[in-house]
Amino acid sequence: MGIVDRLKAIGPGALVAAAFVGPGTVTTASVIGAEYAYLLVWTIAFSILATMVLQEMSARLGLITKEGLGEAFRNEFSNPLARGVTIALVVSAIGIGTAAFQTGNIVGGAAGLATITGISENVWGPVMGLVAAGLLWTGSYKLIERVFIGLVTVMGLAFVLNMIIVRPDPTALAGGLVPAVPEGSAYLIAGLVGTTVVGYNLFLHASTVQERWDGAEDLAECRTDTIAMVAVGGVITTAIVVTAAAVFPEGTQITGVGEMADQLEPVFGGYALTFFAIGLFAAGFTSSMSAPLAGAYATAGALGWERDLKSTRFRAIWLTIIGIGILFSALDYNPVEVIVFAQVANGLLLPILAVFLIYAMNNDELLGEYTNSTLQNVLGGLVTVVVIGIGLRTLYDVLLL
Repeated sequence: MGIVDRLKAIGPGALVAAAFVGPGTVTTASVIGAEYAYLLVWTIAFSILATMVLQEMSARLGLITKEGLGEAFRNEFSNPLARGVTIALVVSAIGIGTAAFQTGNIVGGAAGLATITGISENVWGPVMGLVAAGLLWTGSYKLIERVFIGLVTVMGLAFVLNMIIVRPDPTALAGGLVPAVPEGSAYLIAGLVGTTVVGYNLFLHASTVQERWDGAEDLAECRTDTIAMVAVGGVITTAIVVTAAAVFPEGTQITGVGEMADQLEPVFGGYALTFFAIGLFAAGFTSSMSAPLAGAYATAGALGWERDLKSTRFRAIWLTIIGIGILFSALDYNPVEVIVFAQVANGLLLPILAVFLIYAMNNDELLGEYTNSTLQNVLGGLVTVVVIGIGLRTLYDVLLL
């Protein structure tokens, strides 16, 4: 297959990238770049590699078994008690995760609109949630996919262009690839990992690959899509950190959308605030569709319900998640604090999902010759150990506050 054909086949991977390049990525990456300059660039590198490893497993499972990740977890245990605990864990973990992300997505996107219009994000939040619900209600996967791809492309080009123009210090940037945990940074490290290695994306990917490909014969193409699109998401995240690090004096505390927008000043001048606000809205809008969609795939699969975009139960799940996001977005919360908290919450839940995924990927009866190789198990294990370590460090820091 030629390059053009492979580009035409891109879809599910772009959906994953669009899902994690949301307000959480824009906000957390901006905060990290302003406060710690290039010191935490290594966190992006780890997060992208971890995302590639786990998303490849999830996509492979969905493509080979023709099941969603929720169904795979449900069918993994024959013991009623073990199955019940697994279902409860998946539903509660993803429910909490997607609800937390949905609030951050809507609040972040609404903050962008508020910056442009002067109308409070408490007003824009419910409006944006309702529009997202309307698009999901169409039940058109292709429409949703195209919206995601288009908006991520626009944001990506803008941030990468800005990174090139601000001319980051290559030596300092390379130095940031050496793992270091500056004092007080553990919370933000967990946040950046949480905004990239998103637990609910594992469920979203396992289901959406089935919309694009037929089976094992398409595995190579599926892997190309996954690796390429996750890498694109990583480049965007790096660009945001780098531009913030280059523009702001190290140690700058960002507390609002206007301050984040200052990093675009070198390219967009007086239009920096407006453009950044539009980008933040776009990021929030795409993610406000992906979170409830992933939550619906996960919950429906775990409970043994039909995974049909137009089924009543499926719609009821994502409507509930959007409703929670709308409710909390109408309350008076600082958007930056809400968004970063959502990333940290995901970082604490992710290890549980990673362990379950690796366990399922070693089931010969489920995957046959497509079970994990030794290398894949080692990589998956390393990712899980590091994620657990980050989660424990975050809990330790939070308990000390």
